[in-house]
Amino acid sequence: MLEKDTYFKVFQKLGNLADVEIKKNGDEIYKIAEEDQLIEQLHFIKFETKYIETCLGFIEENLICSREFMKDKVIKVTGGGAWKYKDYITKKLGVRLVILDTQVIQSDIIVGASVSAQPIWVDKEDEMECLIKGCNFLLKNIPDESFLYQRHGNPEYKFQTMESDSVYPFLLVNIGSGVSIFKVESETKYQRIGGTSLGGGTFWGLGSILTKARGFDELLKLAEQGDHRNVDMLVKDIYGGAYHPLGLPAELIASSFGKAARSVMDRQVKAFHEADMVKSLLISISNDIGQIAVLNAKLCKVNKIYFGGYFIRGHPVTMHTISYAISYWSEGDVKALFLRHEGYLGAIGAFLKGVEEEDPERYSWDESPVWGENYARSSGLLSPKLSEDEAQVGVGAERSAMFDKLELDRFAKPLVTCPLLADIAGYLPDTIDLTQDSEAREYWLSCFMEATEKFAERAVLSQPSKKDAEKRADRFKEKYLCRLKELKENPCAYGSLTVRGLLDTREQCLEEFHFVDPYSQQKQQENEFALKQLRHWLLQLDELSWEERQLRLVQGLLAGNVFDWGAKEVAKLLEHGKLDFTKAMTHLKENSWLINEFEEWLERLRGGPHRCAVIFVDNSGFDIILGVFPITRELLKRGTKVSVVMIHNTGLCCHGNRSIRVDYWIVDWFDVWID
Repeated sequence: MLEKDTYFKVFQKLGNLADVEIKKNGDEIYKIAEEDQLIEQLHFIKFETKYIETCLGFIEENLICSREFMKDKVIKVTGGGAWKYKDYITKKLGVRLVILDTQVIQSDIIVGASVSAQPIWVDKEDEMECLIKGCNFLLKNIPDESFLYQRHGNPEYKFQTMESDSVYPFLLVNIGSGVSIFKVESETKYQRIGGTSLGGGTFWGLGSILTKARGFDELLKLAEQGDHRNVDMLVKDIYGGAYHPLGLPAELIASSFGKAARSVMDRQVKAFHEADMVKSLLISISNDIGQIAVLNAKLCKVNKIYFGGYFIRGHPVTMHTISYAISYWSEGDVKALFLRHEGYLGAIGAFLKGVEEEDPERYSWDESPVWGENYARSSGLLSPKLSEDEAQVGVGAERSAMFDKLELDRFAKPLVTCPLLADIAGYLPDTIDLTQDSEAREYWLSCFMEATEKFAERAVLSQPSKKDAEKRADRFKEKYLCRLKELKENPCAYGSLTVRGLLDTREQCLEEFHFVDPYSQQKQQENEFALKQLRHWLLQLDELSWEERQLRLVQGLLAGNVFDWGAKEVAKLLEHGKLDFTKAMTHLKENSWLINEFEEWLERLRGGPHRCAVIFVDNSGFDIILGVFPITRELLKRGTKVSVVMIHNTGLCCHGNRSIRVDYWIVDWFDVWID
């Protein structure tokens, strides 16, 4: 069994701040300084129950600074392990135990919400309510949280992208010792509609009787090696082949364990391999659960079933048998879906329930999806091609035989889909899915690996006054390269693998080792250099004919976007100080662009002004100052309302707080150039 610890943390993080300071004499236009920012995080750590002492030791060391500190604090515990270990928890942590209504499944420990009672209390929460609350939270906040498992697919995991309004209704099937089935219609409306006593406990119990395996995972390893056809009676064993009148294929199971039956005439006991018996047992229980789940889905007119619980835990063999059963009994009409973080459902739900009871206004978790997964500090899915022991090698502290972990960062503002998209449901921000394109995956992973050394060097240069910068950069490099190696072996570990995800992971690794923006100085230099060219560039544009000016403005957009600090060739120019906007313009061959709709754009400009234009900016420096701002100015002069959208985060291909503040000043400054 498993223990899951959940806690909420607010910590200070360094962030760059740009102070605009215009100097008439001198090259420096603004300065960059570091300031502290408050970041809110949710932490989830999962221990095996046999490491309960280590689990409580972790709580003592990291969360209970002193008895005085823990006054007015509450520790909430949910699941069956809370009953089993209540005395030990009370003694180890020095707490008083308060037991509420619960249904037994697993153990979750939630630390950090404050109450008025003294001394420390340990509450027990309703397990089922917590499971559903946790499930809703993950589906709403984490991209690629749910997936289909296809054993013979490439890749095996097919991640699902859903808008919030398409999540409900669904069934949640929790397979613990027994099975509970819930119909979930919204975040607040759900009910238990069925279940069965044949669940994970049945598999574990009968498996222990049939074999010498010690523990649940040993049984699953046996099942992976077994062939159920040596134990099960198939249709062909009865009819000699398929039974066509009823449409029964030859390989269909007619009777689970049918070949193990003995009669009074049998003088010898048949010997069966343990692996074959366990495989038959696993399929039998999965088929039973699958049929009951499908019948409930059809009654409720639902076509999505999410599975979770100790029985699943991301094991390929159980996900395959469950998926096969759902597909068979529903004739392909119902999807069997699994969750990347299903092991944390109860812990998340219990935490949310606790903090909402404490302060509903402050902890309005469900108002909007404002949480994001911290890939750098979280564990990924096990590879379907590796055993659990093999998957531990080389992955580092994020996954060990002792614990997994998940960390979520809270965003300052809610994230919503752009309402102007023509097809909101069908829009995918990532053009390449590296989990499916092996050639592209190999290329991009190699690019990021090769660039990591230079990136670490630039991180050191960005903090010349910090004595430990080189040591921290080495730790960043080691961790990021280890993560890239993991993704090479198991591309689906963190959902759909994309270039954006690789960039996000690198940013999070940098932040972990206190590097805010390795390119901050370069961005400052380029911003200042571009600002000095802006007046001359605008005057040049104004001297051109109307039609020629439109072409040069579009070329300026393309030339500005060339300056992407993540590109190999640009990195070489950057290293040798040869970045030049004018040269970039000369490299653009007229009308030779991959997608060329300039004539259509020009024809549209000959008509009336657009009511509104939204321009999404990639980079600071040349890109926005000499590329975006001139065309923005042109549209404004036509009477068009223009929104310039910038990424509000520190990163390689974005502006960050400091650049945005400078850009705001530039907008005010070039207002004088609008007639």
